[in-house]
Amino acid sequence: MASASFPRAFNPQFGGGLPDRSKSAAFGATQPRDSQRQERERERERLERERIEKEGQDNMERLTEEQKEEINEAFGLFDLDKDKRIDYHELKVAMRALGFDLPKAEIVGILQAHGVPTETGKGKGPAAGAAAANTHPTKLLLPLERFQAVMAERILVRNPEEEILRAFELFDEGSKGRIDLQDLRRVARELGEGLGEEELAAMIDEFDLDGDGAINREEFLGICMQ
Repeated sequence: MASASFPRAFNPQFGGGLPDRSKSAAFGATQPRDSQRQERERERERLERERIEKEGQDNMERLTEEQKEEINEAFGLFDLDKDKRIDYHELKVAMRALGFDLPKAEIVGILQAHGVPTETGKGKGPAAGAAAANTHPTKLLLPLERFQAVMAERILVRNPEEEILRAFELFDEGSKGRIDLQDLRRVARELGEGLGEEELAAMIDEFDLDGDGAINREEFLGICMQ
């Protein structure tokens, strides 16, 4: 009758028995594997980010000094708290200032690929990539060096005609579709060029092929692509 006094929870007669240690042992065995897999994933992400940053640095070297300065000025202008990181809204306007007016989905994609979570400081360390992938875009920041990498790549593949038309828009105040004498006068004043009315009018006359007293987009492209 010894079994009668045996606790019911451990008595096979009542559906009990000794604990099944095989499951807990198997669970314990999976923990090192999961840890190793996560470590390998973090290492891959770290190497990929290092590759992207190296590629970005190489692309920056291929830019002109003026293009580099434009990138840094755009970043500095919208890095309002001067911590060398910009958020979603700052990134959007900084890219627009450089001539890239991207939709929300593309801006979010850039942040998810290159951004760092706000809580990871400067985003250094192997966990930054994994954290960024699981962080809402509004909580991601883009550091200066990654902004440089992103913009350098986009500038290098940009169509030169787009660059020229962007310059045209800087002349064409009010988006009239043409550059008139008043536009030239304003730009000359902003650049500190001491050009007289006759010289400015002569510039219009020289390149005004259709005789409307102004330079349109096609005429401006012709001037710059010569």
